[in-house]
Amino acid sequence: MKNKINFLLDGLELEVDEGTTILQSAIENDIYIPNLCYNSQLKPYGACRLCLVENQEGKMTTSCETIVEEGMEIKTHSEKLNRIKKMIISLLISNHEKNCLNCFQSDNCKLQEAASYLRIEEDSLENFRHHIKDIPQDESNPFFIRDLKKCILCGLCVRVCADIMGVNAIDFGFRGYDTKIITFGDKDIIDSNCVSCGECVEACPVGALVPRNSITPSREVKTVCPYCGVGCGIYLGIRGSEIINVRADPENQVNQGNLCVKGRYGFEFINHPQRLTKPLIKKHGKFEEVEWEEALNLIADKFLRHPGDEFAAIASAKCTNEENYLLQKFTRGVMKSPHIDHCARLCHAPSVVGLSQSIGSGAMSNSIKEISNADCILAIGTNTTVSHPVLALRIIKAVKNGSKLLVINPQEIELVKYADLFLQPHPGSDVALLMGMAKIIVEERLFKESFIHHRTENFSKFKKSLQNFSLDIVEDITGVPSEKIREAAYMYAKGNPSSILYAMGITQHSHGTDNVLAISNLALLTGNLGVESGGVNPLRGQNNVQGSCDMGALPNVYPGYQSVDDEEIVKKFTKAWGYDLKSIPGMMLPEIFEKARNGEIKALYIMGENPLLSEPDIKEVGNALRELDFLVVQDIFLTETASQADVVLPAATFAEKDGTFTNTERKVQLINSAINAPGDSKPDWQIISMIARHMRASGFDYTRSEEIFQEMSELTPIYKGISYQRLEKGGLHWPCPEEDHPGTPILHQKQFNTPSTKGKFKNLAYIAPAETPDEKYPLLLSTGRTLYHYHTGTMTRKVSGLNEIDAEEFLDIHPQDASKLNLKGGEWVKITSRRGKVHARSKINPRLLPGNVAMSFHFKEAPANCLTHNFQDPVAGTPELKISAVKIRVLKPEEIENKN
Repeated sequence: MKNKINFLLDGLELEVDEGTTILQSAIENDIYIPNLCYNSQLKPYGACRLCLVENQEGKMTTSCETIVEEGMEIKTHSEKLNRIKKMIISLLISNHEKNCLNCFQSDNCKLQEAASYLRIEEDSLENFRHHIKDIPQDESNPFFIRDLKKCILCGLCVRVCADIMGVNAIDFGFRGYDTKIITFGDKDIIDSNCVSCGECVEACPVGALVPRNSITPSREVKTVCPYCGVGCGIYLGIRGSEIINVRADPENQVNQGNLCVKGRYGFEFINHPQRLTKPLIKKHGKFEEVEWEEALNLIADKFLRHPGDEFAAIASAKCTNEENYLLQKFTRGVMKSPHIDHCARLCHAPSVVGLSQSIGSGAMSNSIKEISNADCILAIGTNTTVSHPVLALRIIKAVKNGSKLLVINPQEIELVKYADLFLQPHPGSDVALLMGMAKIIVEERLFKESFIHHRTENFSKFKKSLQNFSLDIVEDITGVPSEKIREAAYMYAKGNPSSILYAMGITQHSHGTDNVLAISNLALLTGNLGVESGGVNPLRGQNNVQGSCDMGALPNVYPGYQSVDDEEIVKKFTKAWGYDLKSIPGMMLPEIFEKARNGEIKALYIMGENPLLSEPDIKEVGNALRELDFLVVQDIFLTETASQADVVLPAATFAEKDGTFTNTERKVQLINSAINAPGDSKPDWQIISMIARHMRASGFDYTRSEEIFQEMSELTPIYKGISYQRLEKGGLHWPCPEEDHPGTPILHQKQFNTPSTKGKFKNLAYIAPAETPDEKYPLLLSTGRTLYHYHTGTMTRKVSGLNEIDAEEFLDIHPQDASKLNLKGGEWVKITSRRGKVHARSKINPRLLPGNVAMSFHFKEAPANCLTHNFQDPVAGTPELKISAVKIRVLKPEEIENKN
């Protein structure tokens, strides 16, 4: 608890926390002090001088910078103060456009507010020379407009871009009267390194930066962003039945008022004209719109013909907890099939498997908020500024606060510019590198001996296994100089505490589980588990991939990671659901497609996923889907996968239903319906329930999503204390076992959730990637994501502004490799692997290692997963999407014309 300070503000006695500024004190007590350059997320700046106040000695000071002291007496209003403030405002207005009624910021303009408060009148401005700079509007960005004629040079946009976002796209340029906010080279904003996050637009106190869509909503609904796993709180702005804007929820502790470009501007897909609005049945090779009754009768008939091992379902990381719970209940209970899985198999299944073995839980051990206070951050296999942009802000904040940042990545990602140390290993060499670091930590006695003694097991055997990882061997495998490996080991081990963040650069390998266990070993060695701002933190890629796993949308566990081969657990769910349940694990996602291809799986139900773009070796996925007797796809658009279905069911978006998402830090949050779903589309949970009832199944008579959540939480110990009523007050971290439990932001504080209650060191051996470059396929392809698109583009490719900024797929190639092919950048090339080929234009990227190329998997026009292979981690079943051998050839002019 902070000490309290008492002082007088305009004669009012106020009590505030020690360290509070005068302006903050006024704001907290609803007392207005004019200001233009204050932002609660930034260090006070004192540039505008409008927040001047007067102390008991008659001296003036800026209230935004002055800390309250005990017994202070402060005036916000006096003849002297008003005279100075009126002069400041008058000078600003004299060089400012006055068409307030035509300005988007009208009635929300801080200059207008201050002028009104100080009673600035038109007559009082006659003595000032009125001159508006002739600066054309910058309309190059698809999401916002820059009008520097209205700029007051408060500097908020510059400071937000630099200090919060770390982008530095804009700054003050020129001098004196000619001063203005410019990009590098004074180019249009679209030609700068601006990431279109809109934070500057939100911060601008006047009309110099305004949204291109400047419609004011008639109402707002609080909910959660549908994109990455960070789970940012947002407000949807609504006019009639249309979502017209999004703003950040400043009270949400996950994002603390920040958003990325997708979160703020990527909502156009919700009201897109191509949304599915009626069920579709394929008749004679063509889809026909039908009523729900016809579609449900057909599905019920077909599903009843293929129960048990002939049926499988694919759940969705984009759908709610309630919907994923219901689909696995339907699959296991109604269809009597254990075959349920989802896209976590392609990303963090190694985290679930590996961390469950070593420390008892496959989720983030610590909260996002804690990252800012870590003493050292090890970011490995994560391109955080691209895949988790708002979480990346916490890393940047930590660095600005003095934290050490260690980045390990085969690509020189954006985070590297903040790093104290950057290691660039060969793709697939992570086990060798991490075990090499562990060897140094052990040999140099940098480990936490007491922690290891009391809270871990298998240390002696693990210590012996490190003999296989001499620095010479590790350097040869990884390509990283031994002195850098030693420096990295010291930096991580000396951190107090150190936090590890990782993503799919670690998991999407044929030895992904070993990679995860190597990370776990490092954290156990240094005692960085169960402590604030430490931990092992896998960053989940989609908005509810954590929740989908929690809900049992996996073949080996019921909700809450309760094992399907535990007889007592099976009895519990059998009794609750009223179905005879199998006590055997089902098939993983790759095996589902394999069994569909050979005719063993005959009916497949896909909810909200698009495997014809997201799975590896998609040619074989297409073959599998064609072999099915019956395919049902439930989605919001007619995706590539939906186009192959026998029946397509129109689903609701996140904005059209209630429910919960669980973000990457295990935080369960409410989403709220803002508008009605278009046409006859329905929430996924309703559709599943309708199918079950048409099959005359019991236990699916839900009327609200809350009823599903209540049923799930009663059966799921880690969710048992969570309810909609509690979530209305804010999100809760699981485990939350009782109604009065506050939730658990930090795991493993007292013990690990393992049979022995101890963390277990794992002996590991380096295993080379399943496919490596050779003479025929000399380059190594890694797939990833871009900032402006999401997964297979189902949502973001329907957002015109995102398509304008990021319109097509490119093949990134190192300059050395480009030179060998005589590539200058922009040429059309053919990329071929042992599985397929795609065409894309080249982009020279010196941040790659020589011999490496990179693509995203967002674009159906150049589907990168035609090239990837299906070699899998033997434990987790995750394919090696990060490493595929390819060759490249420049297209001839006649081939370019016929490339499609």
